[in-house]
Amino acid sequence: MITKKTQTSSQQNGDATIKSRLASIDVMRGLIILIMLIDHVRERFYYHLPVTDPMTIADTEASLFFTRTLAHLCAPLFVFLTGLSAWLYANNGANAPRDPSSFLLKRGLFLILIEMTLVNFSWFGSYQTLYLQVIWAIGLSMISLALLCRLPRAFTFALGLVIVFGHNLLTPINFSPNEFGYTFWTIFHDANFLVSEGPLRVKLSYPVLPWIGVILLGYSVAPLFARNISSEYRQSSLLKIGGLSLLLLAVLRGFNIYGETTDWQVEENGLETIMSMINFSKYPPSLHYILLTLGVGLILLALFERFKNRFTDILQVFGSAPMFFYILHLYVLLIAYKLVLATVGPNHGDLFAIPGVAYIWLITAIIATALYYPCKYFSVYKQQSNNKWLKYF
Repeated sequence: MITKKTQTSSQQNGDATIKSRLASIDVMRGLIILIMLIDHVRERFYYHLPVTDPMTIADTEASLFFTRTLAHLCAPLFVFLTGLSAWLYANNGANAPRDPSSFLLKRGLFLILIEMTLVNFSWFGSYQTLYLQVIWAIGLSMISLALLCRLPRAFTFALGLVIVFGHNLLTPINFSPNEFGYTFWTIFHDANFLVSEGPLRVKLSYPVLPWIGVILLGYSVAPLFARNISSEYRQSSLLKIGGLSLLLLAVLRGFNIYGETTDWQVEENGLETIMSMINFSKYPPSLHYILLTLGVGLILLALFERFKNRFTDILQVFGSAPMFFYILHLYVLLIAYKLVLATVGPNHGDLFAIPGVAYIWLITAIIATALYYPCKYFSVYKQQSNNKWLKYF
């Protein structure tokens, strides 16, 4: 016989499991956001030493290389978690599943609009070139998922794998600007200018095909976060998939078999050889890039569900208001840079630059601390508000 006390205890344990499951996603987002902040501080205050894609080992100091490599985690995990969250939106409780197509379509179009307006203006404070970057890629990936999410999960999973593992085969294909297919190929595979002349140029930095593969994988793996899946099974599965991804990467990269445009090679010293081995292409993201970032991300996602402390609580606050933080930090960086440039003046040509990579991390810590409470207040307000548009932030 099950007593009321037993039922209450069981329900409380279930609620705790659900909260832990969902909190781990926000904690993961929060970590991504802070790492992203590091990279954007670099692009704002250390741009006198821009990095190539993939990075040029001989011209990139080790501290800058590893700071940039750490930031590689951001885009793949943002896109993967977007797919995962779309499935959770469709399967948000004991009620019958709902169709996420409309939400994905509207959210995708909203993100593209935000990219073209608020985000693009925040980088330069003017419109000379319209850069279509990560928010554009997430938006277009969401629109693609809106068209594909009604298909059987086995199909979306297989299609995601085919895209992620197969898109490197398309690297030799390219089009010149005057050829038919150039616009399509620029959007889906090759980063390039969509419009290279005129009063407003348009540069596409994030070709979307690999990201469609990543969002499909996120959507397909998301049932691991269903209510009826135990935390032990979910964590074990995430650790196994993440570990398998890294093992496969070690084999493919170790023997330079397939999945990256540039082979690694033995450099002048051990550190530079390690740098060469993990020097992956991002535009578009190579198979090796995706295996590394998703492999590490899945392992962290499992660990974040196991451990809860003050640090994870802080990360959860940032992760609960990702778009709010994204837009806010870009304008904080823009205003801060303009003020420094106006008061101190340029010290590297037309640019102002900080003395070293350590300052990137220091500035990041200062800005993250300053934005913590605004994010916390906005997150609470968003949860209490009935305004549907706020949910997009």
